[in-house]
Amino acid sequence: QVQVVESGGGSVQAGGSLRLSCAASGYTYSRYCMGWFRQAPGKEREGVAAIDRDGSTSYADSVKGRFTISKDNAKNTLHLQMNSLKPEDTAMYYCAADFGCSGCSGGYCLRYEYNYWGQGTQVTVSS
Repeated sequence: QVQVVESGGGSVQAGGSLRLSCAASGYTYSRYCMGWFRQAPGKEREGVAAIDRDGSTSYADSVKGRFTISKDNAKNTLHLQMNSLKPEDTAMYYCAADFGCSGCSGGYCLRYEYNYWGQGTQVTVSS
């Protein structure tokens, strides 16, 4: 059974940094995508960043230049380095994984409907 577990959320002042991590287990598929999504109170869930098996990435415009997604294939671990955080980045952040995703070409991996989700980790940025 596929499991996805996030860690690393917390509270930080505007301009600060946080690093989120996600551990995925229970699968051995070679083709996959993983991504970070967030949902703020009263708002719809939105894609933040995603990465495919080959390391291609896709970012939401709102985080480009500030957030970096990366993965450790050997450990099936995903990371999101968040710099220059803003109050509007405050949200519950979720890690997701799927094995039917063909890649990040044209931002596909960020729009893809993922099937495996973590429980979420809260990120709060104060002004």
